[in-house]
Amino acid sequence: MQRRSRETRGDLARRVAASARWWVSGLLVGSTVCGCSGSPTTEPVRSQAAAASEPSARTPAPGVSEPSTQPRSPAPAAATQGPTPVPEIHPGLLAGYLGKDLPSSLKLLPRPPAPGTAAFQQDEAVSRASQKLRGSARYAQASSDADLSFPHAASTFACALGVPITQEGSPYLYQMLRRVLTDAALATYAAKDHYKRVRPFVYYKESTCTPNDEELLRGDGSYPSGHTSIGWAWAQILTELAPDRADALLARGRSFGESRLVCNAHWQSDVLEGRAVGAGAVAKLHGNAEFKADIANAAGEIAALRKSGQAPNADCDAEAAALSVPVDGAL
Repeated sequence: MQRRSRETRGDLARRVAASARWWVSGLLVGSTVCGCSGSPTTEPVRSQAAAASEPSARTPAPGVSEPSTQPRSPAPAAATQGPTPVPEIHPGLLAGYLGKDLPSSLKLLPRPPAPGTAAFQQDEAVSRASQKLRGSARYAQASSDADLSFPHAASTFACALGVPITQEGSPYLYQMLRRVLTDAALATYAAKDHYKRVRPFVYYKESTCTPNDEELLRGDGSYPSGHTSIGWAWAQILTELAPDRADALLARGRSFGESRLVCNAHWQSDVLEGRAVGAGAVAKLHGNAEFKADIANAAGEIAALRKSGQAPNADCDAEAAALSVPVDGAL
C-alpha cells in the first residue's frame, strides 16, 4: 500500500511514547495543556531539547492557521471556519482534550498473563497463528494500520464511514481524531510503564511489520496496546456520529487492533485490554465540553459529505479483501 505520510511511523511513535512519559510523570516543560472547555493557548508544550531545536516557540500546528478571534459555534451544522487550533505537546502531536484527567490503565486492568498460565498459552497460540499471515494482503494492511501519522491515519475509517476524512473537507472531524489519538494513547502508559511487558517479536526473536520501529518497541511496554486503544476509541466515537454504520465501524475498530497481532507487536491480551482503555477514554471525553462541541460540528461535516455523495479516500475493495482474512483464535 502506498504511504501517504511525509513522516515515518517511527517518528510519530517516538513522539507518542516520549510525550506520554513526560505527561504521566509530570515532566512536561512549558505551558499546561488545556483539557478544559475554553479555547486552549496556541503556545506549544515542548521539552527543553525540542525547544532548543525549534526555530520559533509560536509555530502553529502543521496544516492549520493562526487561531481566529471569532468564537466557534458548537451547532451541529457543517462548520464554515474550522476548529480553533490547539497546541502541540510534541512536534506533530496535538494536545488531547483530557489533559492529565485520563483513565488509569493501571487501576482499570488486571495484571497481564504470566508465562506458564493458561491465559499466556492462549496468547502464544494466537501469536503463532497470526504469523502465518506474513506476506499476505492482511499483513500489508496491518503495516498500513501501524502508521498513526496524519493525513495517513485519517482515512483508516473512511470506508467504514462511507465518506472521505480529510483536513480540508472535514476539519473538525480530522482534528478531533488527532486529539482523541493523544488521549487514548496516553491513557495506556500507566500500565505500560508499570508492567513493562515484553512484546511477542522480542520474546520469539522475530521481526515485525514495521522493522524501523523495532528499536523503540523493544523498550515500550506491550500491555496494553496503544494502537488498539486509539482505534477502538475512534470506532466508538464514529459510531455515535453515524449509528447506521455501526457494524462496519466497530468491525473496523476491531480489525485495527487485530492488526497489532499480525504485526507481531502485541499479544492478544494486550489487544483485548487496549479496547477497555479506549472505551474508558471515550467515557471520560463525554464529560468534556470542548469535545462535545467538536463532535457536534463533526456530525454536521459528515452529514454534508454524505449529501455531496463524495466517495471515501481509500481503496475500499482492497481493504475489504485484506480484512476478510481472519486471525485464527483471536477473541
